[in-house]
Amino acid sequence: MAEKNIIIIGAGLAGLSAGCFARMNGYNARIFEHHSLPGGVCTSWKRKDYVFDGCIHFLMGHRPGNAAYELYQTLGITDSCRFIDLPSYFTIMDESQGRSFAFTSDITAAFGALKSQSPGDARLLDELLAGAQALRGIDFFGLMKKPQELIGIFDKLKILWAMRSAGRYMSGKYKQRTDVYVKQFKDPWCQFVIKNLFFPQVPVWFIMMLLASLADNQLGYIYGGSLEFVKPIEKKFKGLGGEIAYKATVEEIIVRNNKAVGVRLADKSEYFADFVISAADGYSTIFNMLGGKYVDDSVNSMYKTWEMFPGAVMASYGVAKDYSDKPHADMIKLKKPFNMGGKDIDVIAVRQFDSRSGYAAPGKTGLQVECLDGDWEFWNNLVKDRRLYDAEKDRISKELLTVLEPHYPGMSSAVEVTDVATPYTTWRYTRNHKGAFEGWLPTPEAISARVKKTLPGLGNFYMAGQWVAPGGGVTPCLFSGKQAVQLVCAAEGREFN
Repeated sequence: MAEKNIIIIGAGLAGLSAGCFARMNGYNARIFEHHSLPGGVCTSWKRKDYVFDGCIHFLMGHRPGNAAYELYQTLGITDSCRFIDLPSYFTIMDESQGRSFAFTSDITAAFGALKSQSPGDARLLDELLAGAQALRGIDFFGLMKKPQELIGIFDKLKILWAMRSAGRYMSGKYKQRTDVYVKQFKDPWCQFVIKNLFFPQVPVWFIMMLLASLADNQLGYIYGGSLEFVKPIEKKFKGLGGEIAYKATVEEIIVRNNKAVGVRLADKSEYFADFVISAADGYSTIFNMLGGKYVDDSVNSMYKTWEMFPGAVMASYGVAKDYSDKPHADMIKLKKPFNMGGKDIDVIAVRQFDSRSGYAAPGKTGLQVECLDGDWEFWNNLVKDRRLYDAEKDRISKELLTVLEPHYPGMSSAVEVTDVATPYTTWRYTRNHKGAFEGWLPTPEAISARVKKTLPGLGNFYMAGQWVAPGGGVTPCLFSGKQAVQLVCAAEGREFN
């Protein structure tokens, strides 16, 4: 029997994963990618002696003994990618109060230290710690081995058994948003710390899960940058006989008799296949490439009402100084907010990379500031006048230097390289909707929803990636690519390998 063909849109993590599993299951697979490199939003870039990272803040499941690591092995990632244990989650500080707190992997000690700072909130902190301890050792990624559409009764029983110690902490009050939950805390400082352990919109149990992973030493990052995580998957795909066309922007998904049969590129060339998997931006796929013809109330409501990850401005500095004594990651509440895009920004996140992690030459440090900025319209309009756009980036980079100087003494006079990326930058390279750095925020509504990987009324078509895996992240995107191929195999009555 001749091999059937699958076209995959996007060579990000989900697209590369789908490509690998398509080849492993006997399908010809060809990926069309808008950019000149693989990875999508999972990327890093080199500037002189420095690597600046645009993606992986922490990778879950980087040690053996869980479904995520098994997936990394299958995709060839563990063959050459070097993982680094996250030394601590981050250090959080308030410039006005002069307070700081470090969340280390010894979460019992960390919560003890926080209780000493906020004794009036000891009971609630003990509650959070108990939840995090209860979730330790649970393989949450084991739940992603199959798409929800293919999970049967036996699978559900296995899931219930695996989650038996976690049930109490994943229901009731722990399902509410963290920014709502922390209103019980008496100390505003304690409120600020807890709600900023991730995005404030996530359910409380999500925070507990992260802390459990931290305590289990299952949070890490990538030596040399996020692109080093992507390259082995691309190599695996090509080694399996897959093909990738770069600088090949898909403008339209070709449909005949309500079945996806191929794609039309920006240069008007057409390519045909038995199945199409879109691992591209969800909005662009549904409303542009397919013209919004295959939607229902559920799809429309999702794209109109669900909260997205915001866009981000990332200001990166290559500094000819050694700051290896500083924390890997800081979150700083500023005493004096600064203006960006017409908004006052009072919280910034800082990541520090040095030669030990493969991001800088010896004795030098890469420092990256992230400012979350949801104003896509501001940046999209500003770039129409490139002079104004570049001037605003320059202003931001200089102002942030003055903000960082007290925390990294001598930095201002030692900067060798400056690089500023905006939400428009993200959109230009990835076409991600409104320049967001991920898809749907894992709010209580989104993370508990069943997002289908198909569209109503359209056959031979599947979606993969962060827009069908609320919360996004590296590992769920990789699993979603696998799941898309599992659905193709199920539709054809093939056994999935």
